[in-house]
Amino acid sequence: YPWGYDSDNGPEQWHKNYPIAKGRHQSPIEINNKEVHYDPSLLPWFASYDPGAAKTILNNGKTCRVVFDDSFDRSVLRGGPLPGVYRLRQLHFHWGSSDDHGSEHVVNGVRYAGELHLLHWNPKYSNYLDAVRRTDGIAVLAIFLQVGETPKPEMKRILEEINAIKTKGKEAPFPNFDPSILFPKSHDYWTYHGSFTTPPCEECITWIILRDPIIVSADQMAKLRSLSKNAENEPNLPLVDNWRPTQPRYFRMVSASF
Repeated sequence: YPWGYDSDNGPEQWHKNYPIAKGRHQSPIEINNKEVHYDPSLLPWFASYDPGAAKTILNNGKTCRVVFDDSFDRSVLRGGPLPGVYRLRQLHFHWGSSDDHGSEHVVNGVRYAGELHLLHWNPKYSNYLDAVRRTDGIAVLAIFLQVGETPKPEMKRILEEINAIKTKGKEAPFPNFDPSILFPKSHDYWTYHGSFTTPPCEECITWIILRDPIIVSADQMAKLRSLSKNAENEPNLPLVDNWRPTQPRYFRMVSASF
């Protein structure tokens, strides 16, 4: 089923074709300090990424995505709330039509300009599609993007490629990239069990949401907004506001490492 972010095919409609979108473990959520539980047993997390695993960057009409080779444990996330090693498969962004919104998770009422998701799967399952069907199948490391004066130079590498993938369906080689250069200094995080924020919205994700945002410039955010959600031979429609609104938390616990 075609889905998107417009009123006719957007988040309010997704449950019609993907009923789990109305489930009780959906993401994103609002993280509220008053409701967060400090868990002293939460371990630090570690990422060891092989820059040689980076393959391509693409515009799929919904986001800008970087794809990694996940055929063996060459780029992995471990520790934190995770039971074992998880393999990096792809990273992608969510952003708004202006700098005052765009992130999917909200912290104490604050919505950031964007959110970066690094998606990993549990290789104890035979493949990615199998992992997506398991409650412990996927781990997503989420990093907020905040517009500020001293942008992180590391974002440049991704944004330099935007011109090569202006329109939907465009893909370009993207070799030799280590996404850990995008991490903020602090590794403090919140964690909870949730879902993909795009259809089919499977409830298989251990979220690790970093407390500290990384700083991007207004120009860098504008660069993301210069992508088109249409193909080359179609009218240019800016790819913006590709974020899902927050979902009910229900009975879920949000734990903090700090």
